[in-house]
Amino acid sequence: MAGKGKEGGVSAAVRKLALPYAQQLGLSVWDVRYEKEGGAWYLRIFIDKPGGVGIDDCEAMSRAVNGPLDELDPIRESYCLEVSSPGMNRELRRDEHFAAYLGSRVAVRLIRPLQDGTRNLTGLLAGYEGGELKITADSGETVGLPLRDAAWVRLLEEDELEEYEET
Repeated sequence: MAGKGKEGGVSAAVRKLALPYAQQLGLSVWDVRYEKEGGAWYLRIFIDKPGGVGIDDCEAMSRAVNGPLDELDPIRESYCLEVSSPGMNRELRRDEHFAAYLGSRVAVRLIRPLQDGTRNLTGLLAGYEGGELKITADSGETVGLPLRDAAWVRLLEEDELEEYEET
């Protein structure tokens, strides 16, 4: 079974396998990614819990899924398993991410610029439905766009300095 990021591929199979182990450890699975960087493959499991995760949580999750992953064997090539927190500037990718962070500050990097040349947006996540984002940009304008047009959407801290300027 191969497939970078496909919902029916490696990421989905590993997510399904990892969910009960995460729950037993008091964690949630934020995201699973199977990516190639340089010549190496990485299986990344991002975990979360209220108050944030620490190195002990990452180690416990890694140990919990290592054997079952070998048994399931969803990946043909050799890979490196990484378990980590999604971080403060976590990427929003799934429907439940957008639902949980409605009204929060986000940065959006577009694949292609808007008609006015804007490629980076910062503002409030004003809405999300059916794969459509609504961002109330810092300029005050509300921008609607399909999620598929975004390279990424990341959560911003309220007091964070603007490193994602509108261009």
